[in-house]
Amino acid sequence: MSTEITRARVLESLGRLRLGRIGEQLDALLSTAARGEPTYLDFLDTILREEVGAKQRKRVAMGIQIAHFPAVKTLDDFDFKFQPSVDQKLVRELAVSRYVANAENVLVFGPPGVGKTHLAIGLGRAAVEAGYTVLFTSATALLGALSKAETEGQLAERLAFYAKPKLLVVDELGYLPFEKRSAHLFFQLIAAAILDRLLHHSFTLMIQGESYRLKQKRKAGLLGRAEKAN
Repeated sequence: MSTEITRARVLESLGRLRLGRIGEQLDALLSTAARGEPTYLDFLDTILREEVGAKQRKRVAMGIQIAHFPAVKTLDDFDFKFQPSVDQKLVRELAVSRYVANAENVLVFGPPGVGKTHLAIGLGRAAVEAGYTVLFTSATALLGALSKAETEGQLAERLAFYAKPKLLVVDELGYLPFEKRSAHLFFQLIAAAILDRLLHHSFTLMIQGESYRLKQKRKAGLLGRAEKAN
């Protein structure tokens, strides 16, 4: 049987098994194997790791897209030196995402501009990479959607939508004044009647430091000009 016929059959089988990455890299993998003369087991290990890696990257990319993060932020990008009050060890532990499996909460406190959203996105991305489904939303958008759904008689469906992901990231929660109706809708979602239930079994990150936004303005020379104008 000719090599071309065998190759075509292998590609067809790879397609049926949805092993697309191996199919795409088949010639390169075979060429590398011919030069290195690996054992059958080593060659099988190589091609399977290539496929698993490709599927992992695709899954993470899709998870990040579904999460609707507002910006591309990672924990590696966070400037812990600029915000030394942040417990870096705790953040690294949280990045493993065991708190998601344990159904625990993470609360990030601090004034505007110190990096709370950055940490929230970074932890959310880490959870996606760990295999969890994530959804990011602002408190304003969340409560607006719940209020609209309640008015339209679709609150149960909307609550189910927000409760479906393993991790729900709610940004800028502390900036929103809670009216009684809004609080009622929010606590329906998190299945708790009082704030203490939210604080229980939670990890807390407190940031005390200078605003990143002011730092950038000062660096650009904008803050000085504004102060002189005043």
